[in-house]
Amino acid sequence: MKKPIGTTAKTGERCPESGVWESQDSPPTTAPIAIHNVMPPHGGKAVTWKLIRYA
Repeated sequence: MKKPIGTTAKTGERCPESGVWESQDSPPTTAPIAIHNVMPPHGGKAVTWKLIRYA
């Protein structure tokens, strides 16, 4: 069962759903991340990522 759009994950956690994720920092960025991959940092910092679109 897919995780809903809007699901969040933090840097260092395993990605809960494949898709396009947006960093919740400024300025934000988007990245395609596959399920089970480790959520990356952004701008050298740990951030929260939000799922915005399925892959």
